[in-house]
Amino acid sequence: AELARYISDRSYLEVAEKESLFVTRNNIRTYFYLDGDYPYRLRQCDDSPVVFFFKGYCDLNSPKILSVVGTRNATVRGKELCGKIIGGLAADHPDLIIVSGLAYGIDIASHKAALAANLQTIAVLGHGLKTIYPSVHWSTADTIAKKGGLLSDFLSDALPERNNFIKRNRIIAGISDATLIVESGIKGGALITADIAGSYNRDVLAVPGRPDDQWSAGCNNLIKYNKAALVESKEDVEYFLNWQSAKSKVAVQRTLFSDLDETERSIYELISAESEIAIDSICRSLNLPVFKLSAILLQMELKGLVKCYPGNIYRAT
Repeated sequence: AELARYISDRSYLEVAEKESLFVTRNNIRTYFYLDGDYPYRLRQCDDSPVVFFFKGYCDLNSPKILSVVGTRNATVRGKELCGKIIGGLAADHPDLIIVSGLAYGIDIASHKAALAANLQTIAVLGHGLKTIYPSVHWSTADTIAKKGGLLSDFLSDALPERNNFIKRNRIIAGISDATLIVESGIKGGALITADIAGSYNRDVLAVPGRPDDQWSAGCNNLIKYNKAALVESKEDVEYFLNWQSAKSKVAVQRTLFSDLDETERSIYELISAESEIAIDSICRSLNLPVFKLSAILLQMELKGLVKCYPGNIYRAT
């Protein structure tokens, strides 16, 4: 009876109609948890949003996604490090997506560094998509929507309230491979994001600072108590995440490809032609029994040619 009253309540229907009209008029994509292209990294998290809204054009299941967050009171050094690390990664990983929260300080510096390096970047908002907070970042947000995307799990007219920003941190931590903390005081939202990322068994990275620097105290503590890996350069990020540069990757793959037999080559060519493909589809396309294909795919994964994702989805590395 209670469910029936809820469903028939006109106010809820009006909210749904209003939201549907808003997303349609503004070219906003609504992602549901059961959608096939719902971000697989986020789906692995127990508290992932059942539904969220996305205004943009990038692949939320891109092979490499890095969240970069930090204090709103960023120093010149912190902003420069954002540019150096993100710019360095962009040179060797042009498919990388940078995620942050559009806040003052390290967040906006990360978005701008990504845009300057011609990388896609995603801003996860603590409010609805009708507004931008802080408003001074409106122009940058507009560019992000065209060269990445704006993401929110709040209804369009939700206001930028404190608890909303804490809640959105779980998406920043969950949608990426790792979270990099560039600068943080002894307390702050960046440390909350780091804790959440750790609870998801995601890599947490932190840039160290001087012992007497208040805006590095949080990062230093993360490193001191083994809650984050120490990062000083883009090479450190690559090392901890086992990311090969595009150039070295091609060289390695060419060598490995020459060692594959005819069946393995057919499998690799099929997977490479798709952004992602299920094992059942590979079986049908190549007329291979699943037990034989599984054994071959395991060997190819050990060689670093393919990678298996939840749901027996495969991608070429």
